[in-house]
Amino acid sequence: MPTQGPQKRLLGSLNSTSTATPHLGLATNQTGPWCLQVSIPDGLFLSLGLVSLVENVLVVIAITKNRNLHSPMYSFICCLALSDLMVSISMVLETAIILLLEAGALVTRAALVQQLDNVIDVLICGSMVSSLCFLGVIAIDRYISIFYALRYHSIVTLPRARRAIVGIWVASIFFSTLFITYYNHTAVLICLVTFFLAMLALMAILYVHMLTRAYQHAQGIAQLQKRQGSTGQGFCLKGAATLTIILGIFFLCWGPFFLHLTLIVLCPQHPTCSCIFKNFNLYLVLIIFSSIVDPLIYAFRSQELRMTLREVLLCSW
Repeated sequence: MPTQGPQKRLLGSLNSTSTATPHLGLATNQTGPWCLQVSIPDGLFLSLGLVSLVENVLVVIAITKNRNLHSPMYSFICCLALSDLMVSISMVLETAIILLLEAGALVTRAALVQQLDNVIDVLICGSMVSSLCFLGVIAIDRYISIFYALRYHSIVTLPRARRAIVGIWVASIFFSTLFITYYNHTAVLICLVTFFLAMLALMAILYVHMLTRAYQHAQGIAQLQKRQGSTGQGFCLKGAATLTIILGIFFLCWGPFFLHLTLIVLCPQHPTCSCIFKNFNLYLVLIIFSSIVDPLIYAFRSQELRMTLREVLLCSW
């Protein structure tokens, strides 16, 4: 993984075409006068990273503090928060090191910078893989709770949840190390893209099926209460909105990054693809934004978690 100067963002192993932080303007390298490059200030990385850091730390503290939240579902949500926390810490650490190197406040050997680059790349890649895994696991957990409600507590037990969590963390670290080590192999990029598409398909199928079943249930209740029209329609709109938010945020935040990886395989030299490559930092910002939105979707909607969080904040004051 070649290091091309302190201004190069980490995770450069998955952005082999990047040579510097992009600036708003016209691209001249293999692109064309129409290519727009979006400038992402280092301050934005720091700000978003710190917001995500605070949010996810609060989620972890609230779930750890309240024993009523020590269930498989909240364990998965806590692990998702930890994964997002790793993304935030990695991005903040990366940006801080870049700023220190550029300011001359941190002087070190190129070999040490290279090793640090590899370590943070593994952390970022591992946290991304684990985040995607836990998003899929949360979808599976909700699916079982709806379609196998009576057997849910015998199917999703704490020991099984813990084994699944340990397996995901071990696999994430192992495969992220493998990905960063062999980043210049096409097979690695294909595996990452396939993994993303599999998670997207899994979440879409499960959530659409859950929405369909819940809507049918609401229709049955409405028929019994002689109010089929208003109740069913209202529930349908609310469920569709929730589904759109979950899948929309997932696709919009993660899709551009994996599109970037796909185009590296399909058209590494094409001018249009080269233009997309130059906005790599923008795709990282979207992933950080996902780590900010995840607690709002999966954690803070819980009334008990919000009450616990309020107690934690009041006690801290």
